Amino acid sequence: MFLINVKAHYDSAHFLRNYRGKCENLHGHRYVVEAALAFDDVGPGGMAYDFTEAKRHLRAVAGHLDHQNINDLPPFDEIEPSAENQARWIFGQMKERLAEMGPHLAYVRVWETPNQWAQWSERPVWTG
Repeated sequence: MFLINVKAHYDSAHFLRNYRGKCENLHGHRYVVEAALAFDDVGPGGMAYDFTEAKRHLRAVAGHLDHQNINDLPPFDEIEPSAENQARWIFGQMKERLAEMGPHLAYVRVWETPNQWAQWSERPVWTG
C-alpha cells in the first residue's frame, strides 16, 4: 500500500469552553495539519496521487481556519475547537473536496504544538 502525505498550516486562536485550566482562556497556535491518502498501486505516471492536487485541497481547508478565532466558526461555535474535533472536521472537508478520491483519505492529523497531535480516521490507521 502507498500512503502519501501532505502538510499545511494555519495560525488561529481558540479557547475550550468545557475545560478548566490554561486552555479555557483565549490563546493561539500555529497548527500544522497533515492529510494522508492510501492507494494500493500507482498510476501510469508512477504516482499514487498528485501531491500538488492534495496540497491544493488541504491549503484551501486550512485557509478557512487561518487567522480566525475558531470558536466563532461553525461547527466550532457549538462544539469544542479541540485538535481532535478540528481533525475530524478537516477530514470531512477534505473528503468532500477530494470527491471520487475521498475514499482514499486515510487520516487527518492536527499538530497543536511540535510535540502533540490528534488524528481522525474513519478506519483504524497506525502511522508510526
